[in-house]
Amino acid sequence: MKNSTKEAGVLLFSKKNYTWMLIGLGLIVLGNILMIGTEDIYGFTKITLAPILIMAGFLVEIYAILYRPKA
Repeated sequence: MKNSTKEAGVLLFSKKNYTWMLIGLGLIVLGNILMIGTEDIYGFTKITLAPILIMAGFLVEIYAILYRPKA
């Protein structure tokens, strides 16, 4: 009988995918850190920069998931 299970230890993504995922996660975390606090609630950092960083982080995450290295 043939074993139909996948080999143990095979990664779903390549090293480059995981690197991009970490970069995206870093952007999301940085954006959330920039939103923390109660001072200057309507400042450029909280209204503009932080949401742009968070959205960029999510776009990088999508790229990291969909990226397929050339064989």
